[in-house]
Amino acid sequence: MASWKRNLMICWLGCFTTAAGMSLVIPFLSFYIEELGVTGTSSIAQWSGLAFGITFLMGAIVSPIWGKLGDIHGRKLMLIRASLGMAIIMTLMGFVTDVYQLVALRFLMGAVSGFLSTAMTFIAAETPKEHSGWAISTISTGGVSGSLLGPLLGGYLSELIGMRHVFLVTGAFLFLSFLIVFFFLHEENHSAQAKKVQTKKVWTMVPAKHLIISLFVTTFIIQLANMSVQPIVTLYVKNLVGPHTAHIETIAGAVMSATGLAVILAAPRLGRLSDQIGPQKTLVVALFAAGIIFIPQAFVTSAWQLLILRFLLGIAQAGLLPSVQTLLKQHTPTHVTGRIFGYNQSFQFLGNMIGPVLGGQIAAHAGFQYVFFSTSSLLFIACIWVYFHNKNEEVSEKRHLEVS
Repeated sequence: MASWKRNLMICWLGCFTTAAGMSLVIPFLSFYIEELGVTGTSSIAQWSGLAFGITFLMGAIVSPIWGKLGDIHGRKLMLIRASLGMAIIMTLMGFVTDVYQLVALRFLMGAVSGFLSTAMTFIAAETPKEHSGWAISTISTGGVSGSLLGPLLGGYLSELIGMRHVFLVTGAFLFLSFLIVFFFLHEENHSAQAKKVQTKKVWTMVPAKHLIISLFVTTFIIQLANMSVQPIVTLYVKNLVGPHTAHIETIAGAVMSATGLAVILAAPRLGRLSDQIGPQKTLVVALFAAGIIFIPQAFVTSAWQLLILRFLLGIAQAGLLPSVQTLLKQHTPTHVTGRIFGYNQSFQFLGNMIGPVLGGQIAAHAGFQYVFFSTSSLLFIACIWVYFHNKNEEVSEKRHLEVS
């Protein structure tokens, strides 16, 4: 087996265990905050939002720093740092005695995290260009698979062994990621040239600067759009089926999981298609398709209709971020890949942080339907943005070739 394929398998397993571990605590974090002494629905919601948001905020700030250090000292070292750091911090969360300690640890979690993005950078640097679309799409399914399993397992374990012990289980998952990377992952394409590159000179080494910046903005819009719907899906399902329907949580979970399942099934196939027709075309079509699919979600009359549309949305989403990351890999020199991917991760974290707030505000002031309309509009804007920036980049490259 080729070394890049072996590394892909190992990173996929590491991403799966990391995502599963990180998402184990999602179903009951608000309940844990209540157990720590916070009372009142409003206060619990505020502390929950802070506990979630501060992790994304810190991740956005430090991602470029970890990306730079990965370029200089090796990306395997950054994977070891992230997995071990998160394992320790997650374990400590099981021993906190008040909400301030929990938020402080969530703050540190954001500072040391970045396993999934670093694994993506690692695979982008290690994989031959002609297979990059498939490899990046495949590695993305590891995180999605873990994120699907985590909440289901976390909800079950919290009832079985208690919330505090779930943090210990989560720490064990993350420590397993550390062991997988430490013993089995081999880095081959780390360039010593990266040590000579100063931060202010990074952009001088990137030929397609406008395209790279447009991809950063596209990443932000994609995450802003996708995450804006997250806070309302459960409430929307409850509104569709009625408040007294049995197993509302299970129905809502199935609706939310349908998107992830479709991503797992479609991502490798769209990755191969991206290698054949180009990631630009794949991204434009996926953005347009996702924008279209969000619109009928505002008009559904039953949960099963929403489930089908969320599954179709997952197929489109499988072509979004992997296509962006493939384009970044193709237009970035290997020895600054970590820094460019780090900047992109910052934009992704910002979208993750702002999206739920935006969606919640729109739902509160205009209604559920308008969240889907606004999300669709954002994706159409991104589609137009990418299409015309790619056209301009192609014209610039042709002129450059004519001059040379």
